[in-house]
Parts: sequence; C-alpha cells; structure tokens
Amino acid sequence: MKSQKTWFITGASKGLGIEITKAVLASGDKVVATVRNKPEQLYAALDNNPNLHVVLLDVTNEAQAKDAAKEAVDKFGSIDVLVNNAGYGLLTAVEEASDAEVRKQYDTNVFGLLNVVRAVLPYQRIQGSGHIINISSVLGFNTLAGFGVYGSTKFAVEGITEGLALELAPLGIKATAVEPGLFRTNFLDESSYVESKNVIADYATTVGELRKGAKHLNGTQPGDPAKLGQALVKLANSDNPPVHLMLGNDTLAMFRQKEAQRTEEISVWGNVTTSTDFEKVKEQAV
Repeated sequence: MKSQKTWFITGASKGLGIEITKAVLASGDKVVATVRNKPEQLYAALDNNPNLHVVLLDVTNEAQAKDAAKEAVDKFGSIDVLVNNAGYGLLTAVEEASDAEVRKQYDTNVFGLLNVVRAVLPYQRIQGSGHIINISSVLGFNTLAGFGVYGSTKFAVEGITEGLALELAPLGIKATAVEPGLFRTNFLDESSYVESKNVIADYATTVGELRKGAKHLNGTQPGDPAKLGQALVKLANSDNPPVHLMLGNDTLAMFRQKEAQRTEEISVWGNVTTSTDFEKVKEQAV
C-alpha cells in the first residue's frame, strides 16, 4: 500500500482547485485546502471529509502563507505535495492594461506563488522529500493575442519551476509545471478572469474578437477537470515525474504548432543566429 500523503492546495474553492481536492481525497490522501473566504462552504461541498482541513489564505499575503503552512504541518505532520493553483486570468491587449492591472496579475499569479513556495519549502527540506506542482497553462509556452500579460505570468511560472527542479533535486524534492489547455471550469466566467477597463478600438479584430468569443466558449471546453485531478494524483505518485506535464489534446496540438513555428524561424534566420560569435582566431605558430 502506498503511504498516505498530505497535500497543500491553493485556490481550492472552485474550478480546477476543487476538482484536484476531490481527486486527492478520493485517493485516500489528506488535503489542506486554502480558500480566501467562507471555509465552511468547502467543508460542506466535500461532505466534511475527515481528511480535509481548510485554511484561509490570500496568496499575496506572505505572512498568511507562512501561517497556513505551519497550520498544515501542525494538523497533519507534513506537506508532501504542494499544488500552487490559485490565480486568475486578465484578458487585455498589452497596451490596454494599466500598471495597476498588470501588477495585480503578477501579485497573484507569480509573487503569490513564490510566497507559498517559500512558506512550504522549509518543511520539505527538513523532510528531505516533497513535490511542488505549479499550475501553469498552455499559454505558458504559446500565448495568444489578448492574453499576453496573463501568458507572461505563466511563462514566469515555467521558468521558476525549471529552476526549482534543478535546485531541489539534490534535496530529494521534485518540481513540475502542469500545463492545462481549456478545461470545463468557471475560468472563463467573471469570477475567474477579468478584462481591462481600457479598450482600444484598434485591437477590435484581435483582442476584441477574443472578448466576444470567450463567453461563448465557456461550458464547451474540451478538458474534463475531474480527469485532470486524477492525472495530478498519478503525477504525485510517480517516482520520476516530469518537469513539464501537458494536459489536454489542445495543449499538445499548440505545443506541436509552436515547435513547428520555431523550427521554421531557425531555418530562415539560422545564418543570423550563428553570425554573432567572435571570429575564431587562428593560433599563430610560436
């Protein structure tokens, strides 16, 4: 029998977060689930499962993140798997987004994630084991018009995770960036993404079309969030997890499209790429 793990899952009140929590509890593991308010609602939604402990956490509050991690360890003795799921989307042309809107996006999706990583890692280092799973996105390697700012936060998550994987491997701790495509959650309703207040007419045929289409797409996304939760349970129980895990056929298709695009760019611009090194100086005979 596998040993029982304790998971720490941020943003667990809805969307992917609650589906991951359900899958983990169904596997027999324990979960410390974080919510920003009304913890009693999550307890009720999950039938007051005895393996569930809900804590309040705004990931942008570093002191609160440290308190939540300590409470998790005090309650269940360890944090074996951290799932950084909390975040939201910002739909905007890069030029349209205000400084305040961009900073708020980064405060949650990047700096908030780092707050939780710093809060949990001291316990995992003491244990000499653990797994950090950062929820990235298909837009973390191939962004779209209208999601340049949001995508950039997920590009950051990818880089942070790659660095963590290298730094933590000698300590017995693993790190994975999970890259979901479109899953049928509430991410595309007003509770999980926002649009910039500023709208510039010149972007009507790019970002404007996406603004109109996003609401119509909601409820028809191809990904099953329950299956995503099950995939994360499998990931956490792997002895050799990947640094990157794509989830969804749409994600795989976009990755292959990006690979083909980059390969084409290299074929056209390869001579320029290789032209910028110093010329090799022939050694003169002594």
